[in-house]
Amino acid sequence: MEDARSWAAELRGRFEEGLTRAAEWRAAQLRGLLRMATEMEAEMCDALHADLAKPRTEACLHEISLIKSSCLFALKNLKKWMKPQKVQAKLMTFPSAARITAEPLGVVLIISAWNYPLLLSLDPVIGALAAGNAVVLKPSEVAPATSSLLAELLPRFVDGRCVKVVQGGVPETTALLEQKWDKIFYTGNSQVGRIVMTAAAKHLTPVVLELGGKCPLVIDSTVDLHVAAKRIAAGKWGCNNGQACIAPDFIITTSSFAPKLIEELKKVLGKFYGKDPLGSADLSRIVNSNHFNRLKTLMDEEMVFEKIVFGGQMDAYQLKIAPTILLDVPLDSAIMREEIFGPFLPIITVDKINECFGLINSMSKPLAAYLFSRNSKLQDKFERSISAGGMLLNDTSIHVTNALPSRPDQGSFGTQGRPKECEI
Repeated sequence: MEDARSWAAELRGRFEEGLTRAAEWRAAQLRGLLRMATEMEAEMCDALHADLAKPRTEACLHEISLIKSSCLFALKNLKKWMKPQKVQAKLMTFPSAARITAEPLGVVLIISAWNYPLLLSLDPVIGALAAGNAVVLKPSEVAPATSSLLAELLPRFVDGRCVKVVQGGVPETTALLEQKWDKIFYTGNSQVGRIVMTAAAKHLTPVVLELGGKCPLVIDSTVDLHVAAKRIAAGKWGCNNGQACIAPDFIITTSSFAPKLIEELKKVLGKFYGKDPLGSADLSRIVNSNHFNRLKTLMDEEMVFEKIVFGGQMDAYQLKIAPTILLDVPLDSAIMREEIFGPFLPIITVDKINECFGLINSMSKPLAAYLFSRNSKLQDKFERSISAGGMLLNDTSIHVTNALPSRPDQGSFGTQGRPKECEI
């Protein structure tokens, strides 16, 4: 607790000295992060493989390249974001002039997640530094190799007087949450999100929560089935073996189309991961034994295991679970009530595709929603009727690579704009 109090006080002192406000300082930190992502790519890939057995291609494509893109985007737009915006003054204030000036919030706490431990740590750090804040980063202890690497690298590539990395578990996170921050950015599950919000409320600290949910995927018979199956497989199992908050959590399709979809997914998964997916170097492992056992419990539930139509193999020693497809599991089963966050993909069938709207809207709002269809009327209705953090037609997951048009990352930590996870 004393260490946490000391770190917060030290960073607040640096911020109040004005060290972080200058455009030159902000740009230097962004260039440092860009250089780190470029020069230390091999070390980053090794850490991700140690924590998750994440394939090198996936590590570069889904984490390191996005970090570089965020740095470049912030560098390109930094001066524009910092420039005051003129606004029209009212007649009553004549002959005055008026403007809106973006200012940094101060000292921010970033609590990251384990599934994309580099991207989900550094992407908010990029936004915070671009907005001129001092930062405490708490990486996830569930990905210890990446956490240690960040603690080693960040002081070498950015200003260590204004950026601190705190390693540890629940006690360290609890001590940090006891301090007063000017913003808290948390990525993770709803249970811990409630703890974060409760702690922040003591100081009236604004909070950004990037939480998960059950992301639905609706597919009808108008699609190019082979292309759709490859894109579904890439977005589900090619994204950390389903351990991604935007991975499709379940599919809704018609009972007449489901057999064709299942057969095509089987073919695609065979090409992706071979006859022995547990031995494939292209499939990430489950992060630890606790999560492996959680997933096994979901699968072992009565009326669920018997619904497996493909996959289901598990290796507790390697912490690997094969891509698994299930057909018409009970809607009241745990696998349909909870976010799966793993390689299981239930397919729910309906008589008519329009029945998907009632089913999706009966659940909590998802972080992402996907529709595969060439039917323009269905596409329009899906966009109008479904509320989600992000939405994508005829593909999965790639929408997160798009930047927002107005102060994208900075919006989480400055006075203008909106956070990246609110993208529609």
